[in-house]
Amino acid sequence: MNLIEHKVHCPYCAESIVVLIDNTIESQQYIEDCQVCCRPILFDVSTSFDGEIDVTVRHENE
Repeated sequence: MNLIEHKVHCPYCAESIVVLIDNTIESQQYIEDCQVCCRPILFDVSTSFDGEIDVTVRHENE
């Protein structure tokens, strides 16, 4: 496991938060609560072969 910090904006409160992403997993989807407003954020994460990370965040019910 290789955790790296990644900054995203909460889709509810728009605050900037830092989350830990495991870049050894090619594709993952999970829910994590916002550290500011505590609402559930759906994360879609994909990692390319060269280690580039693409993170999309959205409301849980979208």
